[in-house]
Amino acid sequence: MGNTFGTLFRITTFGESHGGGVGVVIDGCPPRIPITLQAIQFELDRRRPGQSSIVSQRKEADTAEILSGVQDGLSLGTPIAILVRNEDARSRDYDEMREKFRPSHADYTYHEKFGIRAWSGGGRASARETIGRVAAGAVAKEVLRSFGVEVLAWVSKVGQITAEVSAEEVTMEQVEANPVRCPSTEAAAAILSLIEQIRKDGNSVGGVVSCVGRGVPAGWGAPVFDKLEADLGKAVLSLPACKGFEVGSGFAGTDMTGLDHNDEFFADQEKRVTTGSNFSGGIQGGISNGMPILLRAAFKPTATVMHEQHTVTESHENTTLKGRGRHDPCVLPRAVPMVEAMVALVLADHALRQRALGV
Repeated sequence: MGNTFGTLFRITTFGESHGGGVGVVIDGCPPRIPITLQAIQFELDRRRPGQSSIVSQRKEADTAEILSGVQDGLSLGTPIAILVRNEDARSRDYDEMREKFRPSHADYTYHEKFGIRAWSGGGRASARETIGRVAAGAVAKEVLRSFGVEVLAWVSKVGQITAEVSAEEVTMEQVEANPVRCPSTEAAAAILSLIEQIRKDGNSVGGVVSCVGRGVPAGWGAPVFDKLEADLGKAVLSLPACKGFEVGSGFAGTDMTGLDHNDEFFADQEKRVTTGSNFSGGIQGGISNGMPILLRAAFKPTATVMHEQHTVTESHENTTLKGRGRHDPCVLPRAVPMVEAMVALVLADHALRQRALGV
């Protein structure tokens, strides 16, 4: 029922926001891949709440436990299970939401689908579900490293503030240099100020995360239904609050002519990367062309706001509800490792699928 993702490199996430814990089972990871708790914890620390004043203040260490599939720092080729225990759930903050649906939240649709919902913390609709994805993404990154591939994301827009960043040159150190995870110092300062004001107002704001996959060789992906951009789109759009996805020029490409939009090719791969256009975002016909994979993901403002709004009860009676509890005024800073994880999972899966072809 939608909890498993991937073909050869497959993951299944489990757990609810206010349950005993959350985690992931990874199946299909090749043997002898270096896997350490430190590498997994690094990614989880980038995702966890409470890391700065502009994110949810839920105090979770998000300490990972590897339960199976790894020995002496190497994958065994068997299923890898990773668990993170919940330690700071405050279900009392959600007492009023037991009977009332939060506007624009998954509370209502989950109840309509299943006839029951985890009203405390949002259950599987909570961003805590992404812990399993990010942990699995850390493993996928190690698989990709063996192919010479790197995945890196950053905040490129919040509200009306946009950052100009070179996808070819941006580094992890630049992304992690500020709590906003925006490599542009000037834009980061403006974004930080905006989010702090939004938080004080009890409101929320959305934005865009950009991502690059560097070192992806030509040939990954598949024709028709398993196109690389289609799998990337499904992966990224499955993240909480993600409402839009673009590869390459995206919607802006509709303003161009074919002559302007076509990517030029050069026999020298280095010349292609440094001087050739990349409106295709590194993908043509659903298959990577050897240039960097470029994509963007749009995230809506967080649904829970600290203002009274109209809603309905489970018995469909009109009422009002004011948000309570600890929530992100902007999901963008914590969404960066989530986007990286989903892109890494797709690329790792397609890397193994390409290797299986023996080409």
